[in-house]
Amino acid sequence: MTRYADIPKPIRSGIVVVDPERGTPQRVIVLQFNPDTLERSIAPQSAGDSGDGGSGGTGGGDRNEALRLKGPAQETWKFTAEIDATDQLEIAAPDGIHPQLATLEMLVQPTTAQLRAASELTKKGTIEISPIEMPLTLFTWGSKRVMPVRLTELSVNESAFDVNLNPIRASLSIGMKILTVSDLPAGHRGADLYMAHLAQKERLAALARGGSLGMLGLGGADLVTGRG
Repeated sequence: MTRYADIPKPIRSGIVVVDPERGTPQRVIVLQFNPDTLERSIAPQSAGDSGDGGSGGTGGGDRNEALRLKGPAQETWKFTAEIDATDQLEIAAPDGIHPQLATLEMLVQPTTAQLRAASELTKKGTIEISPIEMPLTLFTWGSKRVMPVRLTELSVNESAFDVNLNPIRASLSIGMKILTVSDLPAGHRGADLYMAHLAQKERLAALARGGSLGMLGLGGADLVTGRG
């Protein structure tokens, strides 16, 4: 008989909802299937404009700021997640995948208790009501990618239902923005987690093998004189 005990189980990606005060996980959402692809967009926060500042150009930024950064790059992630109750027949699902969908949707919704509290403040004549603060959300993609995020997009495509019209299969397009120290107040736990995430990038970058100028068809003098 063939044995597969030594085959490691794949690590699942997921979302962790954290109490920002205590740092304790409030809920762990494990994606049923790891997405096949990830789309990441990274935009630097340049201090100066990116336009051409030469003669005849349209650039109007300060040339002294061309190589300066105002802060961490703004990074967004997009991926498609799949939920399929028929792949977990050993688990009773009288409500289909309603619970899994609701869990994800509540990441972008205030609770009824929060809405009632805001309504009570309005009735008491409170002029300014602070926006409702959501829990700290982390996205994990293995041990080397654990970062604070804010969901910016959640699109659900339900494609199969049971006899009671409970959805049993769906694909979700999820978009999120990585929260940096520019987005969070000083001392916030999420800011510390972002710094740890950035430090991990620095460690990985240090492991990359560097090339040589010769591989680019250049010599050291070429960089000094600007000649090929």
